Amino acid sequence: MVGVIRRMNKLNAQLVRIRNGPGAAVLPQDVTRIHMEFAHKFNNGHMGPRKFWQDALPRLKYWNPAVPMVVNRTHDQEGPATLTLYFREPGATLKSDVPQPGSSTDGFAKAPTPAEGERAVTIDMKNRRSEAILKEFMDKSGAVPVKPTAQDELLMREVEEREVQSRIDYERIRKLNEEAKREKAMLAQAQSEAAAIRGES
Repeated sequence: MVGVIRRMNKLNAQLVRIRNGPGAAVLPQDVTRIHMEFAHKFNNGHMGPRKFWQDALPRLKYWNPAVPMVVNRTHDQEGPATLTLYFREPGATLKSDVPQPGSSTDGFAKAPTPAEGERAVTIDMKNRRSEAILKEFMDKSGAVPVKPTAQDELLMREVEEREVQSRIDYERIRKLNEEAKREKAMLAQAQSEAAAIRGES
């Protein structure tokens, strides 16, 4: 039963974090898709884009499940780091069968050319912090931030309190284990010394 409660608490913590925080926003209906491209490693200006992908993009997807979001990760650390927003032109009707590339970890999912009736806006993410990338994304996309509900605010406080208590418990158990190891080592040393004395007599 304790294990079930622990798993439920962990699941609730994950859900409340994905619903709230940087990237929790509703996109306008004219945003048709999103494409990201950046390198696998942090160096050469790709740390901010990677953090945006890890933190903000899951929340954007949670609140906008119908908007395709493609991530193209490359092994070229000198290459670009871009975020492309696609918009439906006013009054345009897009084909429902426009092909959508899948995400790639080998650089094969390049940003597609805008379809007829669509326009693209590209954000240069390289050498920028994730906060700055998110701000420009919000400004250019017109996304509306989602405010936490009263229930989520309560859940977030409970999650934080549990995490604080968990760290306290972990430290207490660590100290108890260290003390037990010291006592065991001292006992072993005493037994060894006693055996040595008996051997001499």
